[in-house]
Amino acid sequence: MHIDDFFQKIPQRLDPLFQDIENIWDPLDRLKEFIQDTIRPNLPDFISPGVPLPEHIVLLPNGWLTVGFEILCNSSTKGRLQVWIDGEPVPKASLLCAGSVFADLNIEVAEGVTIEPGALIKGPTIIESATEVRQGAYVRGDCIFGEKCVVGHTTEVKHSIFLDNAKAGHFAYIGDSILGNNVNLGAGTKMANLKFGPGTVTINIDGQKVDTSRRKIGAILGDNVQTGCNSVTNPGAFVGRDCLIPPTTSVMPGFYKPNSIIRS
Repeated sequence: MHIDDFFQKIPQRLDPLFQDIENIWDPLDRLKEFIQDTIRPNLPDFISPGVPLPEHIVLLPNGWLTVGFEILCNSSTKGRLQVWIDGEPVPKASLLCAGSVFADLNIEVAEGVTIEPGALIKGPTIIESATEVRQGAYVRGDCIFGEKCVVGHTTEVKHSIFLDNAKAGHFAYIGDSILGNNVNLGAGTKMANLKFGPGTVTINIDGQKVDTSRRKIGAILGDNVQTGCNSVTNPGAFVGRDCLIPPTTSVMPGFYKPNSIIRS
């Protein structure tokens, strides 16, 4: 089991998380400290932690706006909320919608991000460019979302990493996990992270038992993995790149080689 079995490209900013790792789950052990060392919080200080935003706020490269823009969402924007100024779209503008909630201000929001009404985000959290955090999402902190990711409706995420274009669009739970580039989770996917019974999570790799030394660990899904609706990964499910997990599958702990179709 090697990093190349999972990821073909690591975003440059996240290189320190993945360099010189001995185990594929080592980035999760480094995550909290890495975020503390690299986060650049940029929410405006007039936001009241824990209180739903009373109005839309727009982040531009030169600062925040609360007036002087309009929000469109129609067929021309392909159903996405979009910021327009002076009759023109502004792709680099980030939108924090009225009704979204920020538990604290230790949050970094890059260009082109959309936070929809009803989302609740706790820091420390890093959200890279063009990512969507949709209505009803719950981000519990110690999270990194790469570029063009989706945290969907009633999706809960804690202590996890999304590489670029990773999408958990509907009714998902992601705990202590890593989603590779272009991963797509079908509606209702659950990534369980707590072992039943005492002790740490142990997995089978090539016929040998390996102790992760973690009481809590979810799944690691390599690049381009797709999960079907209502699938479940058990603690310590390490799925190589380009694998398919059909609907309602329960993925047991262990390592699954790239290009596999995984069935219960």
